Amino acid sequence: MAKKKRRRSKKGLQKQRLRMLCGLLVALVILAAITSNTAIYERPQNNQINTNSEKAKKVAWINELAPYARELQEKYGVLASISIAQAILESDWHTSTLSTKYNNLYGIKADAGQKSAVLPTQEYVNGEWITIQGRFAAYDSWQESMKAHAKLLHDGTSWNAKQYQHVLDADDYASAAKALTQDGYATDPNYAKKLITIIQTWHLERFDATKSRH
Repeated sequence: MAKKKRRRSKKGLQKQRLRMLCGLLVALVILAAITSNTAIYERPQNNQINTNSEKAKKVAWINELAPYARELQEKYGVLASISIAQAILESDWHTSTLSTKYNNLYGIKADAGQKSAVLPTQEYVNGEWITIQGRFAAYDSWQESMKAHAKLLHDGTSWNAKQYQHVLDADDYASAAKALTQDGYATDPNYAKKLITIIQTWHLERFDATKSRH
């Protein structure tokens, strides 16, 4: 006796079609989400790469300066963190013309007869910034510039051998930074604050040798 073929009801067919349609919609939603997430993720990833690359360059430059800054501290008494922070601030991370072309990391003015370059610079005078032409020392290497900076703070100026004595006497970077303003190294009223921020941001105090107390 032949078996009768079962005929699907209209209701069953509708349920099957509904399930297929739901499955297709879910697949489309997942695909759209993946595509959207990929597009959104790529942009910050590229920005992050650029940010990391820039940070790596800065860290590499700090690590290049640090050993010699520490050596100069041992000889002249200028905290390594101060030496590095001033180099960063004055040279704008070794991007200024004075730094890249003339190896002058600190904006040190030239003495009479010294190899030099005349460049525009800003000074804070009577409560406002003005641009002047300054004659700056030119060095053969950045090490020569760092040594000249340490010697300047240690030996003082031609008119005052104790010009930067407060900087040398400071026991920590915050006191030394404030002493630079007190002793007239820079005219910028926010100079000390800028140095302290740089030191704390990049943890430059880790390069300081412990000062001996007499």
